[in-house]
Amino acid sequence: MIKLGDYNTLRITRFTDHGAYLDGGDVGEILLPKAYVRAEMRPHDEVTAFVYLDQSERLVATFERPLVRVGGCACLECKWVNEHGAFLNWGLMKDLFVPFREQRKPMEVGESYVVYAYIDKESGRIAATAKIERHLLPATPADFRRGQEVEVLVWHKTPLGFKVIVNDGYQGQIYDNQVFHPLHSGDRITGSVLGVRPDGKLDIAAGSLGTSRFSDFADDLLDALRHAPDGTLPYGDHSSPEQISARFGVSKKTFKRAVGTLYRRRLIRLIPEGITLA
Repeated sequence: MIKLGDYNTLRITRFTDHGAYLDGGDVGEILLPKAYVRAEMRPHDEVTAFVYLDQSERLVATFERPLVRVGGCACLECKWVNEHGAFLNWGLMKDLFVPFREQRKPMEVGESYVVYAYIDKESGRIAATAKIERHLLPATPADFRRGQEVEVLVWHKTPLGFKVIVNDGYQGQIYDNQVFHPLHSGDRITGSVLGVRPDGKLDIAAGSLGTSRFSDFADDLLDALRHAPDGTLPYGDHSSPEQISARFGVSKKTFKRAVGTLYRRRLIRLIPEGITLA
């Protein structure tokens, strides 16, 4: 069965001036255009190609790699708009259609939007929607464990942090105190699961929860001390999480772990004013 909007492994049946035809089973032959035919290809060879619909709504195969597959999410740029909707660049010759009813607000040429790719049930065409929530699944503790590394697509900013899409199928939140580097809508990063909420959404930290985060920041903190006047910084247990985040871009927990690492290595001393080089 052909997976429209995804990669398929198909057998070559014949060659013509237009390209190679692939065995699509019940849907018939699928053209792999001549531009993608390689000299070493022979009838009965199997190739893995992305299958979508061309300008004439015919099945076509390509070796080009789209920016999103059906069932996935991506941040895509709007290329043009007409009376039916918007068309986004997803890396293929034919742009990806977003009907007006699937837009949160009218899409504008040159702007980028986080969307979900799907098959429209009425037309059978590949389309995209900016109304992503209804396509995301509720997470359960059986799906995710604390500390598990996940792929994260930054969705949009909220007063508390960032809404994110986890592993292309779940909704999550990165709170401001778990942001350790600047984030923007459309960024793809590695995150770590902090927990699963009762509503099925995930609490996520940017980056890894492993010891590497703390040791990496410990090195940054030591470098900051070496460049500070008298080797002293006015930060310690008395500092608020907001002060730590504003100065170093990390949570207070990460700061304290790094301080502990440097203290155990006898590289710093704790003083009433903060920390200083040993």
